[in-house]
Amino acid sequence: MSPQQRRTIALCAAVVVLDGFDTQCMGFLVPVISESLRIPLASFGPVLSAALVGLMVAAMASGPIADRWGRRWVVIASVVVFAVFALLTARAATLQQLVVFRFLTGLGLGGAMPNAVALTSEYTPKRLQAIVIGAIFTGMPAGAVVASQAALFMIPRWGWRSVFVLGGALPLALAAVLVARLPESVEWIESRTRGRAAARRAVPVRDLFTDGRAAGTLLLWIPFFMNLLILYFVLSWLPSLLRQSGLSIAAGVQAVIAFSLGGVIGTLTQGHVMRTAGTRAALVVEFALCILLIPSLASAAASLPLMLAIIFVLGICVQGAQAGLNALAAMFYPTAIRATGIGWALGVGRVGSIVGPSVGGLLLSLQWTPDRIFMAGVAPAVCAAAAIVLASALPQKANAFLI
Repeated sequence: MSPQQRRTIALCAAVVVLDGFDTQCMGFLVPVISESLRIPLASFGPVLSAALVGLMVAAMASGPIADRWGRRWVVIASVVVFAVFALLTARAATLQQLVVFRFLTGLGLGGAMPNAVALTSEYTPKRLQAIVIGAIFTGMPAGAVVASQAALFMIPRWGWRSVFVLGGALPLALAAVLVARLPESVEWIESRTRGRAAARRAVPVRDLFTDGRAAGTLLLWIPFFMNLLILYFVLSWLPSLLRQSGLSIAAGVQAVIAFSLGGVIGTLTQGHVMRTAGTRAALVVEFALCILLIPSLASAAASLPLMLAIIFVLGICVQGAQAGLNALAAMFYPTAIRATGIGWALGVGRVGSIVGPSVGGLLLSLQWTPDRIFMAGVAPAVCAAAAIVLASALPQKANAFLI
């Protein structure tokens, strides 16, 4: 790859890292914010869901905008938006302010991700797309690791607000670099030149369901929904559930770190695994392991090393599978509707990421024990695996899991 290709991919990866920092930091800050602002833990469901609602709305809306007007400025504007509202979150003093600021932060996060992925795919040779797109999603768990380490250092010294200050200052600095160095997609420019009439109209979402893609799109959306439900259920409530099981807040942060480090390995290796074992087989095995591992979390809480080992492997499976699904979305759709396809797949997934934290809060309010709550996490993994198996009945061209 040329220096420009490598630089563009690196800048998109940096966007994903800071997206991961901000998206995932709230989960392990909830117990601290709850104690600091004297807000009951069970009331944080709307706070955890607010950013994810914003993510969903922006992911679905920004894809068609980027397919019509280009990727570059959508990425830059999105980074600025989530930087500004992360800084404002640091000034929140009430539950209502937290909900509003997290929703607005989510609008920026949701616009950044699908367009950074689309830009990456369009600067990557086709033979390397699954590997490179999977690798840049290392940024999500890597961002969570950075956020958790920053929290461990900063909270005792300056309080939880300092974490959001850092989470806003870093993307503002990155936005300045993006303005100077991030190019527009050459592939998008060529596609627009070849079909100016199509480029002048908004890209309809119905194009995701034409040319034999309807069943493939729907069966791709199901694992997106279910896997992001699992991912955000774990990240949002794991520290709090472990706290209820008698472990310390530090143990909850260690669990997030273990999950995120597993995610780094999973995302880095997912492309190679899919090329070696086959896309469908790799994803089905990963969801099968989730079915086995999630219920064991509560019983393993008595042994911190065992629990961290289980969470580490779970991180490999869940976040590796997500990296694979993201790569499939980028490869399944043609250039003219790629950002729309990625954005809507992520948007549908964000519905799952909203449901996950909300269900966790509901089950806590119903006095469910941690072991029963973790047991409920098995159902989405079963549904995701079933959708991938059902897709085997589709023609090869319409089956995203055979790419």
